[in-house]
Order: sequence, then C-alpha cells, then structure tokens
Amino acid sequence: MTVVIAGCGDLGIEAGLRFAALGHSVLGLRRSIEKLPPEIAGQSVDLSAHVPTLPADTSVVVIAVSPDERTRDGYLATYVESVRNIAAAIERDCAAAPRVIYVSSTAVYGVSDGSWVDESTLATPATETATVLREAEVLLLESVANSTVLRLAGIYGPGRTRQIDRVRAGVETLASAPSFTNLIHRDDAAAAIVHLATMASSPASIYIGVDDEPADQREVIEFLARSIDRPVPPPSEDGANEGRGRGKRCRNALLTSTGFSFTYPSYREGYAAVLRGVGTFHR
Repeated sequence: MTVVIAGCGDLGIEAGLRFAALGHSVLGLRRSIEKLPPEIAGQSVDLSAHVPTLPADTSVVVIAVSPDERTRDGYLATYVESVRNIAAAIERDCAAAPRVIYVSSTAVYGVSDGSWVDESTLATPATETATVLREAEVLLLESVANSTVLRLAGIYGPGRTRQIDRVRAGVETLASAPSFTNLIHRDDAAAAIVHLATMASSPASIYIGVDDEPADQREVIEFLARSIDRPVPPPSEDGANEGRGRGKRCRNALLTSTGFSFTYPSYREGYAAVLRGVGTFHR
C-alpha cells in the first residue's frame, strides 16, 4: 500500500523505514526532503502553510509533526493548521478514505497528582500548548474519517540523551518527593504507529502510547547515574524540582490489548540500549 508520513522527522522517518521494510511505498512530507533516506520518497512542503499533494491510492497517512517554537502560536501553526491542510488534501486527492494515525501527546491530560490515566480519562489540558494539542485532536477526529490519535509520552532513544547528558555533566538533582514520568522509546513509538496502521481490525479513536512502567523520575536518574558510573545526584536544595507536582501514571492496556508488545517495556531496557549505541537518530 501507499503510506504518507506527514512530518517526517526522527520518529516519522523511523516509522517510514519500518513501513518500507514491510514492502509498502512511502512518501515523506517535510520542508527539507534532502535529509530523507532513499527508502522514503520526498515532497517538499510546509504543512503549516500549504495543502500537500497526496497520491490517489494513499492507504495510510501518519501525521507526526513537531513545532519549531514551543509557544501557543507555534503549536497552532504546527498542529492545528497542519491537520487542517492534510484533511483538505485527503478530501481532495484520495480515492478512498485512508487510515490516519495522528501523533499527539499525553500532555493533554492535565493531571499532576500522581493518579492513573487511561483513554477514558477526560482530557483537560493545563497549559496553552497542551490546549492546542487537544484542539488539533478534536479537529482531526471531527473532520477526517478513519482517524486515530496516538498520545505518546516522553520519547527517548538514539540522539535523545538530554537526561543522560545532565547526569553525566553533574548538573542533575533529585526531587524530594516522587514525581511520576511516562516514557516510550522512539523505536517502540514507531512500531506502535505501524501496528495501528496495519492491524486487521479498525483501531479505536484514541490510544495512549507509553511503556509498561510509569516511574518515579528519581529512580530513572539514579539508574542512569549508576549505568554511566557517575555519582547519584544530590537532592535539590533550592526547590527547583518541586513545582511540577507528582505527575501522572499512564496505562497502556488498550494498546497492548490489540496485540502490540514493547521491545523496551521500561526505561531500564530502553536506556541500556541507548547507552550501548543501539539505533540511529534521523535528522
């Protein structure tokens, strides 16, 4: 089948390569197509400003855009306008309604008390940018048939080493109280996209994409410190880590009920692979 990856950055390219490995024709939409690997054909387009041209036989559209600016206006341009333009292209160009997988974020859940979250939890964003993410989700689900929102947690993986770098540089500190973080390795995020796009039955409208184990951020930092033979960071003395609340704990039961399994079920396996140099960061 023909697969279109709209927003073909690191995650989009990884998903595109996996589609190509399955024998599908893949078209990547991004501004700088010279960075695409040979397995992915390119169309140069600014999705926030222009309606792309889609092949008439498009079977799957993956929307995996990322903002240039982490501001409300930046998110509006990147997410809302891109969804609007892609929806217009689908209506104009596609002979039949493709299956659409839209990459969103668990940030749409404005939960910070450490409680559990799943797809039935009401999305009540707590920030301007998360509110825009939810607006884009609603626009997609209301305007595009066969669409599915995949709400990913914090993505880490090859080239995404900010937490490791902070521990290695000795500038990380520990919060005085638990604060839960939800993570997913880049490769598992890409695999989930391909899984939902190719599964025999129609996917649900919303899935949470997180690994099996929400973790206290302090445990993650301690694990990384020991893994790279660095001292465990000290507790924060100025309260810099105390304003984020207790976070949330996201369940992935709906995703795993479809038959999806994780290569990296927790941060331990995932970060161990990153530290071994497994995988490639796609620019």
